[in-house]
Amino acid sequence: MKGLVLFAHGSRDREWARPFEELAATVSRQTDARVRLAYLELMPPSLGDAIAALVSEGAKSIRIVPVFLGPGGHTKQDLPKLAAAARERHPGIEIACEAPIGEQASVIEAIAAAIAKKA
Repeated sequence: MKGLVLFAHGSRDREWARPFEELAATVSRQTDARVRLAYLELMPPSLGDAIAALVSEGAKSIRIVPVFLGPGGHTKQDLPKLAAAARERHPGIEIACEAPIGEQASVIEAIAAAIAKKA
């Protein structure tokens, strides 16, 4: 089984997570992978907990997709450290990190189209 973690920042405001929860539900309907959300800070589950849950459910490979608009300290420094720790905790499980979702041309186009529609 394949796992997919959507990795976001986190917030003290629980309502902040709503779009990410909707995104995870939509992705779940479009893939055979088991999808989980994880947050860097301020709200559960952590990346380590989300990965552990997927491993316990039988995932042999896990993709981590940062749901950030661009690269920064969290995706360049924090995420690689967290992923390395997860690899140590789960030897034999393939754990791969992708670039921030906002770097994909199709995402930029979709955001631009949504903004332009309201202009």
